[in-house]
Amino acid sequence: MAARVLVVDDDRSIRRTLEKLLASDGHTVVTASDGREAVAAVGGADLVLLDLGLPEVDGFGVLSQARELAAPPPIVVITARDDMQSTVKAIQLGAHDYLVKPLDVDRLRLIVRRALESREAARALRHLQAQVAGDYQPGSIIGKSPEIREIYKTIGAVSVGRASVLILGESGTGKELVAKAVHYSSPERERPFVAVNCTAFAHGLLESELFGHVRGAFTGAVADKMGRFELAGSGTLFLDEIAEIPLDLQAKLLRVLQERSFERVGDNRAIELKARVVAATHRDLDAMVREGSFREDLLYRLRVVEMQIPPLRERPGDVPLLVEALLTKINRELHKRVTYVSPEAMALLERYSWPGNVRELENMLTRAVVLAKGEVLEAGLLPLLGGGLGASTSTSGSAGASASTSTGTSTSTGTNGHAEDGSILPLREIERQHIERALKYTEWNKRRTCALLEISRPTLDRKIAEFGLEKR
Repeated sequence: MAARVLVVDDDRSIRRTLEKLLASDGHTVVTASDGREAVAAVGGADLVLLDLGLPEVDGFGVLSQARELAAPPPIVVITARDDMQSTVKAIQLGAHDYLVKPLDVDRLRLIVRRALESREAARALRHLQAQVAGDYQPGSIIGKSPEIREIYKTIGAVSVGRASVLILGESGTGKELVAKAVHYSSPERERPFVAVNCTAFAHGLLESELFGHVRGAFTGAVADKMGRFELAGSGTLFLDEIAEIPLDLQAKLLRVLQERSFERVGDNRAIELKARVVAATHRDLDAMVREGSFREDLLYRLRVVEMQIPPLRERPGDVPLLVEALLTKINRELHKRVTYVSPEAMALLERYSWPGNVRELENMLTRAVVLAKGEVLEAGLLPLLGGGLGASTSTSGSAGASASTSTGTSTSTGTNGHAEDGSILPLREIERQHIERALKYTEWNKRRTCALLEISRPTLDRKIAEFGLEKR
């Protein structure tokens, strides 16, 4: 599909390179070296490749002015800025896509083709809002991996509307942070963000918690009470662990989503549902549908837009960025100054499989900061990763070594989830060995083990029975 493409970059060599590439694909190419030239030419283009760091008017300014056109062309941002704030802001201002330099030529060609084939989709994005309000910080989601960049783009795209969003991912991956990013990047950012953990309430209490009740609806209902749907108003209602809602309550939730109204328990007066519903779970809902434990029609209603949050083990390159951000937070909360991570300690952190994901990483770093004597986080402060309290840093970071614990025992895997023969272990086996290490480290003190792993006592007891762990 031949098109008129506008290339906007203040770097002459980049303009010429892109011009040759696009011309070889049959496109007519015009160029601009600053934002003012771009604004003047954008209306006559079928597609725009736009840098953000421009003189006169920056790329965000070009995006802002372009979306005022009656039929703005798709705009693909090409920039060296590799952060969430710039990505979300560009997508909110109408960018079709966001590519980070240096560019992959094949990917660029694919994006150009898709942009030209989906101009209507690009126009739908031009009304997104840029400013994130409230206490939520855009940088709360950390990462520069391709998977996280896609999450940033999706946040920018879905935040403009009111469609239901389903967020999937393992425990500890940051599903609530993503839900907040969707809300606080939306035009309704000043409205309430109301979160409900569906596992925190018994069945009868959960229904009242969601929909509210009137006085006398049941024993103990001594006064009218607003539910979370009502409290959310025209903001966002976040239903965490949606898979745990019982079937009869699933039917009521389905009706609410279909009819966009609900009633308080014990009342028949309809209340309009104005809130966007965002749901999350770590469970496989498709499998639950097949088993009959989750309604297929409800899943369809929740899954208007689906976001899959990658586990930390699939993006190890983000670990140093997360460590830096989490240490800043932990130091502030604990009034400490642990500002440097030794190479040996960082090697352990990068190689570990993190079955508990970012939550486990934060918990482990918190423990290390508490125990640190100075400003350096040494490998010896990470015993569950093979460092061992008191272990010398010269031996704690060896790749593929047995993971030593404080009791002097060792496991048959390295900290990266590989067996001694180099084969990759199943996640279940990694989890078993991780829990076993924690129990050995605390000398089977279950209260300390629960705190270390950040799990409840019933969960620990269930895992001990499930894995057949015994105190030795």
